[in-house]
Amino acid sequence: MHEINATGNGIQLYRNSKKTKKLLFTSLGVCVILLLVILYSAGIFGGELKIKPLVFSGGAFLIMFILLLKSVLSLKDKSPLIELNQHNFYGKTTPMSKSFGIVNWEDVADIESQKTGGDTLVVVTINNPQKYEGRLSKMLWNMALNKETNQLTLMYSASEIDVDHNELFSLFDKSWQESKKESTLISR
Repeated sequence: MHEINATGNGIQLYRNSKKTKKLLFTSLGVCVILLLVILYSAGIFGGELKIKPLVFSGGAFLIMFILLLKSVLSLKDKSPLIELNQHNFYGKTTPMSKSFGIVNWEDVADIESQKTGGDTLVVVTINNPQKYEGRLSKMLWNMALNKETNQLTLMYSASEIDVDHNELFSLFDKSWQESKKESTLISR
């Protein structure tokens, strides 16, 4: 839909309609396969009821179908999926990052690129988790919090935006480095 919008206020990354359609069709394909497994497990084709595969595929289908519906409904949203500026950043490319909201660069401990499943994600490690308490449900909070290091981990995907994962990582890293330079200049 849009390319990178770099303004004096920062960088805004918008949804790429081709990538989004590909992702939606893939999700729809997975839903169809799971539906076929449900029908087979229910005994429609073979005449034999298979409880374990029926329960597993039914649960997976329900989750995938809900995520597919949410994705289709989110197509109406024309706002940027990721925003980076000199003070903070925000992203809506994963359920956790969308729920988490705005993060201040001053709290970022590390940024790295990590392959997860079929996607390569930008992983942002955040210090000072108590500052961000209450933003996530208890389940998402426990997934994001590393109790050993007392740091939060958020992931951002390039699967629906106009850049690839390498460029997304570069944009995050560059924005973080620039914010560190600015805070050093201010503290002098």
